[in-house]
Amino acid sequence: MYTLLMTLLVIVSLALIVVVLLQSGKSAGLSGAISGGAEQLFGKQKARGLDLVLHRVTIVLAALFFILAVAVTKV
Repeated sequence: MYTLLMTLLVIVSLALIVVVLLQSGKSAGLSGAISGGAEQLFGKQKARGLDLVLHRVTIVLAALFFILAVAVTKV
């Protein structure tokens, strides 16, 4: 069971790394981070297409990573 969980954890972590690296950057520098956060909160334009899919896949993989990491420590 431990080996199965560790294998799944490694696969999910590698997939999470790949998905995060595939996402496009919003802006560079500190000013871009501040304005990007404000635009995300108050902007009316939603992400579409590949960016939306990558965002959702990142959320799912992050949740799986967290659950698997806790499961590995309990076994």
